[in-house]
Amino acid sequence: MKKIIFSLLVLPLLFSCVSTKSTIKNIDDSAQKPSVTDNSFVITEYSNDKKYGYDKDYPINIGFNLENLAPQNISYFFNALKGSNGETFTYEKLESCCPFPTKKTNMGAGTLDVYQITFTSSQKKVILYFNIYEKGKIMCPSGFEIKKQSN
Repeated sequence: MKKIIFSLLVLPLLFSCVSTKSTIKNIDDSAQKPSVTDNSFVITEYSNDKKYGYDKDYPINIGFNLENLAPQNISYFFNALKGSNGETFTYEKLESCCPFPTKKTNMGAGTLDVYQITFTSSQKKVILYFNIYEKGKIMCPSGFEIKKQSN
């Protein structure tokens, strides 16, 4: 009974917060999932858009698998990168935000995952947005470099 009451109270609130139109600009259903080598995505391209990953309307779209594989894909993404000066970094999920409509979930809505990246040499921190439901071209965002793949 508690679950039913909870659902009746919370679901309308969730859907009232979701816009009927997505503001995400870089969804690409034809995008191909990058291959994985040494527990990292093989990323070959740098983004020319400074908003890529840094703006909620231009998140890094890694929705190539089921939702439960999102942490693994996030790890693959970060394992492929280093700081722009070659430095290492740590990352931490801060929250989920920014509800948007999507046909990729049973509820018809998704949220973005917000990660804080801290560069170990300078303690500089940046925030990146990830969309774990929709596809898009996986690229290296501004402020990062692609690690060389071991052969």
